[in-house]
Amino acid sequence: MRINAFVAQATGIGRRKADKLIQSGRVSIGNKIAVNGDKVNQSDQVFIDGKTVNLKLNYTTIALNKPTGYVVSRNGQGAKTIYELLPRNYHHLKPIGRLDKDSSGLLILTDNGQLAYRLSHPSNNKLKIYSITLNKRLLDRHLRQIKIGVKLNDGLSYLGINELSPDRKKMVINLSEGRNRQIRRTFAHLGYNVIALHRIAFGEYQLNDLGSGKYKVLNVPLEEK
Repeated sequence: MRINAFVAQATGIGRRKADKLIQSGRVSIGNKIAVNGDKVNQSDQVFIDGKTVNLKLNYTTIALNKPTGYVVSRNGQGAKTIYELLPRNYHHLKPIGRLDKDSSGLLILTDNGQLAYRLSHPSNNKLKIYSITLNKRLLDRHLRQIKIGVKLNDGLSYLGINELSPDRKKMVINLSEGRNRQIRRTFAHLGYNVIALHRIAFGEYQLNDLGSGKYKVLNVPLEEK
């Protein structure tokens, strides 16, 4: 296992933060200062700031059906937070990605750094699927424009549109990127308001029949840990 993956799993931090920790010279394998690219064997001892770190063998990953009105944060600054929906023994779990306060649906929380990296890193192109409702009928010219890309201030936005309703207000959106409020900003650029946005799938995980405000523990295969 590469040292950055080991550090990420052992500490629960992301892969990028693990890289920075290694680059700062704070990680060692035995008596040797680690560098990115080093590999760790089962017999190796790994230290961070001189303290031994070990791989965590048991992780917890849950799926939450986030209702609207809740923020994905520990400090809601007056707003309700998702942690109010969870028992205290799950309050250490970190969300993978975000859903804004006005959005609902599938949110994955975990203490598994490698799983978080695999689902969230842009290079992995994990598909996210949303059911959305617009404030008015989607015109043909805007549907064509969305398919070829809508220019936003942070680059072109590509959305896959499926299952368009007869009134052309409801649809299913496929998205492999993860830019901030990308779906809402894309439609707003074309003159629409997204009045409901509900995530129904993230990578291989699906919301299915999980009730609003409810959670369930996920069984993550060992190779994903």
